[in-house]
Order: sequence, then C-alpha cells, then structure tokens
Amino acid sequence: MQYTPENLQNTDNSLPIDQILCGDNIELIQNLPDSSIQLVITSPPYFQQRDYGGGMGNETEVSEYIDKLLCLFRECARVVKDDGSIVFNVGDKYLDSNLLLVPYRFALAATETGLVKLVNEITWVKRNPTPRQFRRRLVSSTEPFFHFAKSDDYYYDLNAFLAQERASKQSNKKNGTKLGQRYFELIAESELSKAEKIVARKELTEVIQEVLQGQIHDFRMKIRGIHAEPFGGQIGGRTLQLKNKGFTIIRMHGNKLKRDVIETSVAAVKGNKHPAIYPVEVVEEFLHLLTPPASLVLDPFMGSGSTAVACKKLDRHYIGYDINAEYCEDARQRVSETPSASLRLFEKK
Repeated sequence: MQYTPENLQNTDNSLPIDQILCGDNIELIQNLPDSSIQLVITSPPYFQQRDYGGGMGNETEVSEYIDKLLCLFRECARVVKDDGSIVFNVGDKYLDSNLLLVPYRFALAATETGLVKLVNEITWVKRNPTPRQFRRRLVSSTEPFFHFAKSDDYYYDLNAFLAQERASKQSNKKNGTKLGQRYFELIAESELSKAEKIVARKELTEVIQEVLQGQIHDFRMKIRGIHAEPFGGQIGGRTLQLKNKGFTIIRMHGNKLKRDVIETSVAAVKGNKHPAIYPVEVVEEFLHLLTPPASLVLDPFMGSGSTAVACKKLDRHYIGYDINAEYCEDARQRVSETPSASLRLFEKK
C-alpha cells in the first residue's frame, strides 16, 4: 500500500492530511468536517506541571483546566466517525501533598457530556520512571489512557493489540522445561492420593505438549485442596473433575487474553525540546487496535510528534496541531526522518 492521501475515503480534499499545523487547536479543529476522523489520540499538557508557552495547563483551578479540555473534547467527538474512537492521556497532579485525581475527574466529565462511552482505561506502565525520591509516598510509574467511543460499533482489532507478546510467548515455548513447572510442584505438595498424582502428572505432561506443538495457546490447572471450586458451587464438569479426579485442566484456545496494560520505557529524542515525550510504541498499539490502514488520525496536542511518527510507520495518515511553533518544527523534522512503512518494506527486499 502506498502512503498517500489518495488512500483516504470519504474525506474532504481540503483536509490538511499529513500536516502539523501551528495554532490554537480549538480554532483549528473547527475547520474539520463532521465524522472525518477515525481516531483522535492525544496527551494534553498536564495541569500545573510545566509551562508549555501560553497553552493549556497553566490554569489556577482543576475545574478550569477540565472545562477547557471539555471544550476541545466536544469538538473531537464531533469530528470522529461513528465507528471511531477518542483516546486521551491525562496526567495527575499533587497539590499540597494531595493527589488531585485529575485524569478521573476528566474521564467522568467527558462521559457526562453524553457524547461518548468510556470503553477502557488502559494503563501505561513506565519501565524507567523519573528517578525521584519521596520520603512519604511512592514514585509514580503509571499513567492512564482513556478510550472513548461514540457508539458500540467502533472499529476494534483485538488480535493486533500487543501482538509482539505472541513472539515472546513463542520464544518461551521453546523451553518446555519451565512450562507447567509450578503445577508439577503443586501436585507434589497436594493432598491427592498417589494414584491421582500419577494421573495428574501424566495429563499435565500431555497438555504441555499440546502447547509446545501449537494445538492450544495456553492452559490452567486446578487441583483439589489448593484451588477453589468454581464460584457459586454449581455441579458442573470442572467441579465434578475436581471432586472425582482431584484436578481439572482448562485448555485455552485462540489468542492470549489481552490485558489493559501497555508497558514501555519513557522516550527520549535527541534534539527535541519538548519536555514530555511519550513513546511511539504506545501510540502504535492504539493504532493497531483502533484503526485500519490508511485511516486518518488527529492529535490536537501534537507536541514532540510521536503520533505522527507512529502513523507514518504504520501507514496511517495524521493531522496534528500544537500552539508552540518550536515544537511544531521539531515534530516536523522528526517525522521527516521517519521512513514510511512502505519504504521500510521496500528496503527489506
């Protein structure tokens, strides 16, 4: 697929496709037609954390900050397609040693507009948080990303989300000695009879082979006296197996359960002056999950350009806004140095 605006469908030719515009996002977004964007993903300046040069984040009250965010959010809901999504990363703030819960105040206010539903809170776990030492509280190492949708029919490719975990899972399967090791230990420690333990070890060995051969994705084992019976006490197949055999094995077909967590390192981009750069990898996961190729993505707080870089790498199109001219220039430079997906594929041949 060629990375060109011609891939877009049902969009106005005047849209500033693959451009980063400098200016007030409330004014700029009003130029976009209704239902023209597949995904809005952004990280607004955090409340009273830094001086972003006259933009949002310098308000004196949390309520004022959230009100300003909601003005933009309503416009985001207008321009997003019915099967589109909105993802906001909002940071928190301590004031007089009190955590304000700014992200959750915003998320609640956004749903109270009646324009969207809150689908998920996805937690970004930072492997390398800022090394600060606090004597009376722990270092913050997570941030929430809120996924909103206008309807129940939003685009969603669950298989594409955190797909790299499958590769790590496959590498783990190569070492069959560790797979199921804890269950062997639990069988030995259990109250099962000698005969029951022999059968349990035999069936555990068989199900491990099913995983290694790719017949199933994973499994869970429950052992009488160690694991609780199914909730409610209904007499079902697993309950009977626990009672009669002493164990039950639950085979898991298909893909690994996808948790609401993205774990990456905090990004650093040489020469970029933006003080809060979130990783391209985080944006990529949301692009995989919430957009098909050639979709149009809007970031009204483009900042360092992570969203545009991710879009270019994954053959999505972008529109970006930022009020800071220096950030806009740095972001454009960063995008220009990023090869598109089609170019990288060509280089591999």
